[in-house]
Amino acid sequence: MEIGIVGLPFSGKTTLFSTLTGQDVILSHTGKLETHRGIAWVPDSRLDMLSELIKPEKKVNTSIEYVEVGGLESHEGVGKGFDPQFLAILKTTDSLCLVVQAFEEETVPHPQGSIDPLRDIYTVETEFILSDLGIVEHRLQKLDKQIMQRKEEEDIRERDMLLKFKENLEQERPLRELTLNEDERIRIRGFQFLSAKPLLVVVNYAESDISRESEILGKMKDIEQKSRVAVTGLCAKIELEISKLDAEDQQIFLDDLKIGQPAFHKLIQKSYELQGLISFFTMTDVECRAWAIPEGTPAQKAAGTIHSDMERGFIRAEVVHFSDFTKYGSFSKCREQGILRLEGKDYIVKDGDIMLVRFNV
Repeated sequence: MEIGIVGLPFSGKTTLFSTLTGQDVILSHTGKLETHRGIAWVPDSRLDMLSELIKPEKKVNTSIEYVEVGGLESHEGVGKGFDPQFLAILKTTDSLCLVVQAFEEETVPHPQGSIDPLRDIYTVETEFILSDLGIVEHRLQKLDKQIMQRKEEEDIRERDMLLKFKENLEQERPLRELTLNEDERIRIRGFQFLSAKPLLVVVNYAESDISRESEILGKMKDIEQKSRVAVTGLCAKIELEISKLDAEDQQIFLDDLKIGQPAFHKLIQKSYELQGLISFFTMTDVECRAWAIPEGTPAQKAAGTIHSDMERGFIRAEVVHFSDFTKYGSFSKCREQGILRLEGKDYIVKDGDIMLVRFNV
């Protein structure tokens, strides 16, 4: 899974990228479009508990690749369009993370002269919509010519879909808000529309506002209620400091701030959930591991996430849920209690399932 991090200048997107990935980013200031890529491990307390129980040689969390993309320069203004290279990078991502500035600082001026997170969200979202509208209009021109020459059913269906998209975009509504049928969901994938991608809004506030997070995010209720949009908040500067501490010092820092867990952990989890992903686990003496799959995945397909041979030669899976396993502490005791189940290839894997896959190739 790949998530693009974007935001207006000085919003804190590079600081956030460094926090999530552990990379120290040095900006070149050459005027060229800069991109930075890095991996973040998805925190999962369940995996931590399972590892404590069985003491494997190693523990492996699921991961997310974040791509921080420059290119949203303030002088461009709404409607001027994004850099084509910027668009090309974002189109390959699975979802978008938009960082907006909610802190006042003389050394970090807002490019539009004032702090207004809602305005910034709509500014960037408008650019996504305009970009998608341009793609739709260009494609419709080609389809109209093709249909005049030969009335192919496929072209007509695509044109009908794009006309619906055009109407939606002209009303300044992102495509993620549309309800699509199965045919449209398949057709839309090739376009990689930006306004169709899931969107995580990150409100970057000041350290002094940490205790006011619920008040600040309360102003974003209308945004969060939209389809496939999530909102979270943090102080990127403080989160970067926390990420550089070892576990013991982190906890002391968090206790001083009266924070339960680092906010960037919650951000990673929201990124993960926004994609419609769940986790299942596999365990051996060698490795305890979490695997990411889309919600609704059948057992045979989930087995293929581990190894293609497991999907090809799938026989059955022994399944027990995390909550039951931690109650009894071992597979053998779960068998004795009758809660270690045998499931076939069509079983829909649940979040938190622990699977032992039986296969033969």
